[in-house]
Amino acid sequence: MLGIDPGLTRCGIGVVDVASDRSATLVHVGVVRSDPTAAIETRLATIASGIRAVIDAHAPAVVAVERVFAQHNRQTVMGTAQASGIALLVAGERGLPAATHTPTEVKAAITGYGAADKRQVQAMVARILRLDEPPKPADAADALALALCHAWRRGPTVGTAAVATPAQRAWAEAERLARR
Repeated sequence: MLGIDPGLTRCGIGVVDVASDRSATLVHVGVVRSDPTAAIETRLATIASGIRAVIDAHAPAVVAVERVFAQHNRQTVMGTAQASGIALLVAGERGLPAATHTPTEVKAAITGYGAADKRQVQAMVARILRLDEPPKPADAADALALALCHAWRRGPTVGTAAVATPAQRAWAEAERLARR
């Protein structure tokens, strides 16, 4: 499971293995950095290259990307949206299914509270993955949280079919209706 916290300057990337009992193991965590003084196309190419390298090294089955949400800072949201598009493009190039999750969804899945702050998310990611200290920077921890959130939301698998809990089925139905 590959989680990506998109950002134009720092793009968090985390890979975890999640067992059917929801226990998780850290496989890889890092940040792809692009030079803020470089041309936008160079920055996006750097991000794409970093994501491709992680996919090649760890062969994740799924990619989970933070869903871009509205912010007051238009420049920040544009950079995040561009990096998110690159992450989804690379997943598509590699034939990997991709999903997006809002920050609130991720926080709720990891901490049980949708308005948790970054330190709470980092602490819970460290606890879940049995790490001695929280992953840093926060972008890296957020990427791991995205991967964990997606693994837990999609439910355990039996063979190739997902086994969803009643709550997961209700959530999926609510999302389906919201897309109408």
